[in-house]
Amino acid sequence: MKIEIRGEELILDKERAIYFPNEKLLAISDLHLGKAAHFRKAGLAIPTTVSKSDLLRLEHLFLKYQPKELLINGDMFHSDYNSEIEEFAKWKESFNDVKFLLVKGNHDKQKKEIYTDLTIEVHEPTYNSANFCFIHDVAECNSNLYSIGGHIHPGISIFNKAKQRLKFPCFYFNETHAILPAFSTFTGLQLLRPLENDQVFAITPTKVVKV
Repeated sequence: MKIEIRGEELILDKERAIYFPNEKLLAISDLHLGKAAHFRKAGLAIPTTVSKSDLLRLEHLFLKYQPKELLINGDMFHSDYNSEIEEFAKWKESFNDVKFLLVKGNHDKQKKEIYTDLTIEVHEPTYNSANFCFIHDVAECNSNLYSIGGHIHPGISIFNKAKQRLKFPCFYFNETHAILPAFSTFTGLQLLRPLENDQVFAITPTKVVKV
């Protein structure tokens, strides 16, 4: 799905990412690496495949768009350093030609040395491009640029032809800001109530659909 914001083309991908062709920048939010391992440590039987599946999806996006930069708009890591972050470090070695940028979120509490060792450029609280201000929580943004946030894991509820209520993650846009869906599939949804002029794009298993 291609849309235009502030005169710039954006590509909304069903893998819960936005690609900015002008900057060759791929943007995602709420990756939450280490979340499954964190819950397993607490005694919950969470599959080890959760983070591997998310990284595989990200790898496919790299191959599809060939970005120069990946911007993670907050909550890259979910908790303290654990085995999933070590797995990510090994995975990242295959993508040294991609610059990793992180806008810190409320879960990003790793020691500074961890980000340095992983070659991740950290920005706090915002990262600005020509037309956009990336910030984890748009409620805290004071920029005149068009703000792009994450944090709330937005979702939308719609009814199908059989009048069944279905819930999907979504991209949300209004006049001043956008909210990205959580990239990780191991997250809940906060259902939105869009206003009349808002734009919402539901992410179905096969495509992005304007609601």
